[in-house]
Amino acid sequence: MSSFFNTLIGWCERQIMRCPWTLLLLSLLLCGATLAYTFKSLEINTNTAEMLSPDLPFQKNQAHLNQAFPEDANTIIFVVQAETPEETSQAAAKLIEQLGRANDCFDSAYIPTDNAFFRQQALLYLNQTDLDKLAKKLTDAQPFIGHLAQNYHLEGLFGIIGQALNRRDHALPMDLTPILLAIDDILKNQLLGQSHYLSWQNILSENKPNTDDYKDAGAQTKFNRTIVIARPKLHFNEMLPADVPLSAAREISRAIMAENPSLSIRITGETALEHEELESVTNGAEFSGLLSLILVCAVQWIGLRSVRLLVTTYLVLVMGLIFTAGFAAVTVGHLNVISITFASLYIGLGVDYAIHICLHYREGKADGLSNSEAILISIRDVGSSLFLCALATAIGFFAFIPTDYAGVSELGIISGGGIFIGLIISLTVLPAIFCVFPVNNVKPIRSPLTPAFIITFPFRFSTGIKVISILLGIGACFVLTDFTFDYDPINLRDPNSESVSTIKELLKSKTESPFALTALANDLESADKTTARLEQQPSVHEAITLESFVAKDQDEKLTTIEDLNLMLGGQLKNFDSTLDTANQQGALIKFNEALKKAITEKSPNVPQQTLLQLQERVEAFMKQADAAQTPAADYVQLEKNILGLLPFTIERLRTSLTAIPFGLDDLPQEITSHWVSATGLYKILITPEKDQNKPENLKEFVTQVQTVDSTVSGLPIFNQAGGDIVVNAFVKAFSGAFIAIVMLLLLMYRSVKKTLLVIMPLLLAALLTSATNVLLDNPFNFANIIALPLLLGMGIDSSILIMHRHHSSGEDENLLQSSTTRGIIFSSITTLCSFSSLAFTAHRGMASMGLVLAIGLAFTVMCSLIVLPAFSGKRI
Repeated sequence: MSSFFNTLIGWCERQIMRCPWTLLLLSLLLCGATLAYTFKSLEINTNTAEMLSPDLPFQKNQAHLNQAFPEDANTIIFVVQAETPEETSQAAAKLIEQLGRANDCFDSAYIPTDNAFFRQQALLYLNQTDLDKLAKKLTDAQPFIGHLAQNYHLEGLFGIIGQALNRRDHALPMDLTPILLAIDDILKNQLLGQSHYLSWQNILSENKPNTDDYKDAGAQTKFNRTIVIARPKLHFNEMLPADVPLSAAREISRAIMAENPSLSIRITGETALEHEELESVTNGAEFSGLLSLILVCAVQWIGLRSVRLLVTTYLVLVMGLIFTAGFAAVTVGHLNVISITFASLYIGLGVDYAIHICLHYREGKADGLSNSEAILISIRDVGSSLFLCALATAIGFFAFIPTDYAGVSELGIISGGGIFIGLIISLTVLPAIFCVFPVNNVKPIRSPLTPAFIITFPFRFSTGIKVISILLGIGACFVLTDFTFDYDPINLRDPNSESVSTIKELLKSKTESPFALTALANDLESADKTTARLEQQPSVHEAITLESFVAKDQDEKLTTIEDLNLMLGGQLKNFDSTLDTANQQGALIKFNEALKKAITEKSPNVPQQTLLQLQERVEAFMKQADAAQTPAADYVQLEKNILGLLPFTIERLRTSLTAIPFGLDDLPQEITSHWVSATGLYKILITPEKDQNKPENLKEFVTQVQTVDSTVSGLPIFNQAGGDIVVNAFVKAFSGAFIAIVMLLLLMYRSVKKTLLVIMPLLLAALLTSATNVLLDNPFNFANIIALPLLLGMGIDSSILIMHRHHSSGEDENLLQSSTTRGIIFSSITTLCSFSSLAFTAHRGMASMGLVLAIGLAFTVMCSLIVLPAFSGKRI
């Protein structure tokens, strides 16, 4: 220890012993002033986009995109899904209306695939083959539609079906099987007490799921899903910046879903994911915080065996937290979602110094020393070691300051400063408290049940421990060849949460994936050239520009549409959307007779099995309805279930028959604003071909798109580039910290052997921790990598303290029975209790961090207490 430090320690001792009350009073006043200043000045910044340096290329690209198209930044995605496309469309429209009214929570909301323009020009977007098929089907159904337009009630529907079933003059132009099967399904559900609507859109257009896009849709299932995108008003100065708009969104969604039990409105997107993550972290922290507090109190009671020492330790811990928060307010000015963990890190590291001072003070009192002698011994025995520990740990944190990972850089500033704050308080305020409130009647802590074999184990079997340590280190290096870093932040979240399960479903889609990429072009010609190159990439499904919204071959399609309008337009315009709710029972009776007749006469128009099944279902329904207390209600509900959505479908069809020719300049502002910026930049949306839940597909997609345009932006770019930055930041920081710590130890010890004795156990613990995580399939990620500074600090502290006690103790003292060893064990257990409870939280990132900490702390203590003594050369 340098003469300067000896002089400083001596001066502190004199001042503490001379005027402890003055020191305590000044400390409390300063603590109160710091607390008031912190509440006033320390802000919260939960904008995750600012966690990485804004000067990084991908950050600049994203900022450029957000500036050009601000409505696409920080959005919430609503996934609206019902049993029929009509119900889905109606619910989505109602959602848009309600979100528009909540303008205090949302800046904008829109449906990318639905607006007045798309509804009018819908048929022009079909290819000619599909349009011809639809035209033929509508032409065949014209008599049926015309009849319903004039007879919009159950009797009208069943009447024309009955007539068609028993026609024998020629084959029916319209296939009745789909509608009969649909009616049968409605009856079946209503018999089971469930009300489901018949989809006339599916009947008329034969909508089918895109089985290439949604493999699990099923051949008989009509896939109905609409995406609604809203931009919330966020408040990044609050812990939950999206809490108000998301609460409003959930309330609106619940109200709409209450009107239709079969309707589902799920919320996901980047903003919702981050909000749920913060919620799960907060909720998990409440439980784990309470549990860890109880465990820490119990462990420290066992280690200190004194209520006064326990209370004193927590008093200086709280003071240290307040001063560190004040230091954060002065130096950084705000906390981000990473630097806010400084409190947990401080508890894990800062309390160590207090524990060691308390245990040395207790040891002195137990040995019969006076109060002042015990205080001086506690400072002198570990003061220099604690200073070296603090300096080495702070170096580990300060090494993050120059990195591009701003979140960890700010954590490095705050936690590095907090380490010295904890040391100063432990060396000043804690001894002053002992001067004023001494701990008396202290008895030595004995462990009579601890076998001598365990106590002497590292020294008696040092050769075997050395060999095993070397072999374990080599084996860990081989295991680390499979080391991976999980770049997908979605994997850090609760997989059972709504936002995560929904986004994973969307990531399977080729057209609705939130992991689509976006490029910008200066003009439409450049956009078209880039689009052509992008669509040649195997991982790209399609590249969409503004020009993609101009329908092809309009003249030929318009001729077909005009013919349909001439034939159907008049009938559709006069369609009465008000149901005539009279005589439903009689209509069903007549329909049943028509079915029986068709079965008896073996009608060639519909398969016999379909007729038999439907007729049985009709009779079962009438029997159940007639036995009910209010039979009419069941018949009315049946009519609504069958015909309730027909007006909506007819109106959409009528609107689509008014299509007109249009060009690029005719596209409305509500479309062009999403594809051309105010400054004239053109957006190119690039959708993936493969399931983006698989990391290899995502990496291929990003790599191939970036070979065409290196300036593309999107969540996959942010995740992968951000992951690379994080990994590089930690590699550079730990490399720099390791070199600086080695140089510091060489300077302090002036011995290569002593330096290696401190460093080698730490390296072995790091290798074993990393290898164990590989074997447990617990890859490092954005969350658990934050545990590394804590493990570095714990490892350095333990090794330095063991080294100091090893060279300062007499030959007759067993190192593993000393207060230093006891302090290391109990401070480690304290930290373990503080963080290992995180392993049981719902947030997978925090759970993986708890697991890394538990594994790392276990290996750190084992290497410090077993490997270091074994290599020390000391014998007992």
